Amino acid sequence: MKTNHLDAVEINPPAAPRACVIWLHGLGADGHDFAPLIPELGLVNERALRVVLPHAPYRPVTINGGHVMRAWYDILAPDLLQGEDSQGIRESEQQLRGLIEREVGNGIPPEHIVLAGFSQGGAIALQAGLRYPQRLAGILALSTYIPLAAVLAAERTAANAAVPIMMAHGLHDPVVPLALAERSRDQLQGLGYTVDWHSYPMPHAVCPAEIADIRAWLGACLPQ
Repeated sequence: MKTNHLDAVEINPPAAPRACVIWLHGLGADGHDFAPLIPELGLVNERALRVVLPHAPYRPVTINGGHVMRAWYDILAPDLLQGEDSQGIRESEQQLRGLIEREVGNGIPPEHIVLAGFSQGGAIALQAGLRYPQRLAGILALSTYIPLAAVLAAERTAANAAVPIMMAHGLHDPVVPLALAERSRDQLQGLGYTVDWHSYPMPHAVCPAEIADIRAWLGACLPQ
């Protein structure tokens, strides 16, 4: 499937980038949502890190009365697994793959690329990363879950069977239930993935302790 590259906020180091994080926002936000967090990580200059924060396409979202907003896929009901939007999920997977391939074409090898995302964005990071045919540096999945979980075992690639995965979740998340995230973690571990799991006393959000843990995890994944 041929896709046009998504528009994105791009943060570049002063020197030529040696690694890249592609970070996907949640439902109704845009690429600017996580831009203020990037300086807190302190890795752009330190690791010659390029950060790409793409904007999801606009689409009607059923659970929000059909209002058009930025979304990686449609959500039909509060139960996120009820009637999953397979077409939308797979379209966003292909768009993310296109962003990966653009970075590779610009000289950053796949093993120096981390896929990251929050909520819907994290779901697409997992969807694309676990199926990508070349080894990636890592997958950062925040306040999220595995989409299309029933077909993951059949569709995953051997190239990323040992990819580092960090999952982080709020203990009081009213949007993506903690139990759903834990089920996703358990599925990944059951398939042989190593998951660096963190939970925090927060709702559907990001907290300072989590940012510190993300910095440490990214630092371990990215080239020195």
